[in-house]
Order: sequence, then structure tokens, then C-alpha cells
Amino acid sequence: MTYVERVLKDLKERNPNEPEFHQAATEILTTLEPVVGKHPEYEKAGLLERFIEPERVIMFRVPWVDDSGSVHVNKGYRVQFNSAIGPYKGGLRFHPSVNLSIIKFLGLEQILKNSLTGLPIGGGKGGSDFDPKGKSDREVMAFCQSFMTELYRHVGADTDVPAGDIGVGAREIGYLFGQYKRIRNEHVGVLTGRGLSYGGSLVRTEATGYGLIYITEEAMKMCGDSFQGKTVVISGAGNVAIYACQKALSLGAKVVAMCDSNGYVYDKNGIDLKVVKTIKEIRRGRIKEYADIVSSAEYHEGCKNIWSIPCEIALPCATQNEIDAESARLLVNNGVKYVAEGANMPSTLEAIGVFQNNGIVFLPAKAANAGGVATSALEMAQSSGRMFWTFEEVDAKLKNIMVNIYHNIDGAAKEYGYEGNYVMGANIAGFIKVAEAMMAQGIV
Repeated sequence: MTYVERVLKDLKERNPNEPEFHQAATEILTTLEPVVGKHPEYEKAGLLERFIEPERVIMFRVPWVDDSGSVHVNKGYRVQFNSAIGPYKGGLRFHPSVNLSIIKFLGLEQILKNSLTGLPIGGGKGGSDFDPKGKSDREVMAFCQSFMTELYRHVGADTDVPAGDIGVGAREIGYLFGQYKRIRNEHVGVLTGRGLSYGGSLVRTEATGYGLIYITEEAMKMCGDSFQGKTVVISGAGNVAIYACQKALSLGAKVVAMCDSNGYVYDKNGIDLKVVKTIKEIRRGRIKEYADIVSSAEYHEGCKNIWSIPCEIALPCATQNEIDAESARLLVNNGVKYVAEGANMPSTLEAIGVFQNNGIVFLPAKAANAGGVATSALEMAQSSGRMFWTFEEVDAKLKNIMVNIYHNIDGAAKEYGYEGNYVMGANIAGFIKVAEAMMAQGIV
């Protein structure tokens, strides 16, 4: 049994009933075999065992009172996974599906994603099984204040800097920050994704979607290709999907489908992004309303069949494991050439295999959706220096980071004999920096 196999076996035995965490750990560790083989000192130092085990897991109850006076109790989590290269950095997710397995998988991925940005930030993740959908502003505020009343003990500008994720947007970040400031009596960059009026950064809203397009554009450029005239399918209808759509359209692509958790819309004439933004950002409505407004659109219940729509570029931006092997085969058979992950782990291991075996350019999430955390780190830098950069300055830095990520993962894949395998390249490039830092700091 190899070192990697032994670590994985032990992980699964010690962490039962955590399928998402097992999936992420398997995908990452199995690709690190070539690196571990070149560095026997890693095994002697127990490096993989320490890499795969969070430095700290915080779990707590979150009691809050709704508008009718009823008391509710949710679970809160913060997994501080690895701080070898900088303070913990990663989003907070508020969604009924949140559990420890999902937070740990997200935190593990975050270590490598943050490393790939080239910025000094470690990996963490957190959240709650609270669902902000359908709640009043006062109810969301009550929950966020209760959540931060516990979390404030464990975060700080130089310790752990959370951001938003699914279910945590500008409203939630504002309430969380307000409670932290109230309790600690200090105005510091403890959260990113803040409003521009109190320390936020321009481009943060657009960052993950824009970054997804920037890295895909660079990969296409290396193939002598571009977005011009290409048909694109994007899953999701949140920030990532909306701003990926906006940037793709600006580069001459035609986006024909988007979805939310209920179903998807197909518009043969191309998605009218203004309509989507009105529905999702202003009215907080459902994507099916698009078909009521735009006559050329069709609405279909359920999301899976969005991948049956022929396209050259597929951008999964919704949630984990949304593309399985069957959907991957449909995409391949219908002519897809590029798949870039805007969500975290949206493709199953089997789906990734289908893409790679058919020569599809596949850009994994930890590289492709790193634009959000990269811009969060730029927000941290602005907060520390009491600076405020223009939209153009931040956007240029973001694009440079994403272009560099592409070339770093491409270079790592080539160096280890896996040219074109960007899963291998991303995991190896991200891991080496963290491994070097961990080795330098001793057994901690």
C-alpha cells in the first residue's frame, strides 16, 4: 500500500459518513502521488496526514427568533484547515444542505485554491444549515448577529477572514460585520465582500465570474481559439453565473441557458442578462420568470437536462456534483470543447474522467473559480493599507492572477508528465507551495 493509499484509508475510517470530504480528498491525494514519490521526506514528516486534517474545527449552535416570535436553532461551522502560508481564508455558506462533510471538502479545496492565487492566504470554510430564502431582512439580521456572537471569538484580520458563499451576499456580510464591530469595538478587515461604503473592494461582486472567464480565455488562447461566436451554457443564476455571463457576452460569446435550483431556461436567441439580473438581484425571484418575460425562452423544471443543450463551452456555476458521467457524455457528444468550473467541485470524479478521456480542456474549480478569493485577498490588502483601488486597477490585478494560475497549472502538469491534465497541474502547483511552508515550520 502506498503512502497516499494508506492516508486515504485512514482518513475514511476516522471520518465516516462524510462522502463529500472523501471525494475531495481522494481527488486531491491521488493526483499528488508523483510529488510524494519525489519527496520521501514528506512521509517521514507525516505531511499528508497533517495536510488532510483540519487544524481546528469549530461547531456551535445558532439560536434566533423569527418574526412571529418562534425560537429556532441552527448549526454553525468554521473549519480552519491550514494556515501554513497565511491566515485562514474562505467563505461562509448558508444553505440547508450544509453539514460538516461539505464544509470540510470546501475547506480542503480552499487550501490549494488560495495557494494558486500566489497570495499569502491559508484555507478555511464555514457556514450553517440556515436557509435565508424566504426570510425577512430582520430574521436574516437576527440569525447573522447570533452566528457572529459565537464566531467572533475565532476570527480576526490576521487570523481568519471569512467571506461570502452560497446564501451569504452583501446583506448577510453587512449584518455579520456590524455585529463583529459591535462586540469587538474595532473596524478591521475581518470579513471580505463588504460594502464599498465600509471597506469593501470594487470588482468583488464580479470577481469569481470574471476570473472564470479570464482563465478560460487564456486556455482557449493557448489553443488558438477565443470566445468570439461560441455557444455557452452556464448553470446557476447567482453572482458567479451572472458575471461569467456578462464577461462572456462582452467577448462575443452567445450564452443560451442558465438555471437555478428549480429549473433552467433556454433562450435560442441568447440570454438577455438584464432580465436575469432584474429577476435575481433586484426581485430575488426564480429563473422561470425569465420565460414569462422573454418570448423566445423555454423553461424546464429540474436542472440536470441543462447539460443536454449543445454548446462549445460549459461553465458549471451552481453547486457540487451537478455534472455526473451521463451529463458529461451528453456534453461531449454535443460538441463541447471547454469545461471550466465556476462552482466548487461541480463535476463528479467520473465526469472528470469522461472529459479528460475525450480530450476536453477541463479547468477544475480550485483554479478556475479562484477569482473570488483572489479579489478577497486584494480587499484584505486594501484594508490593511487603508487604500481604495479603482475598478480598473482591481480588475487588471485579477486578470493577471488568473492568467498566472493558468500558466502555473499548465507548467506543473508538464513538469510531472501530465501535459493537458489541469486537475493534476492545479493540485500539484497548489500543494507544493503549502508543503514547502509546512516543512519549513516543523511539526505543528
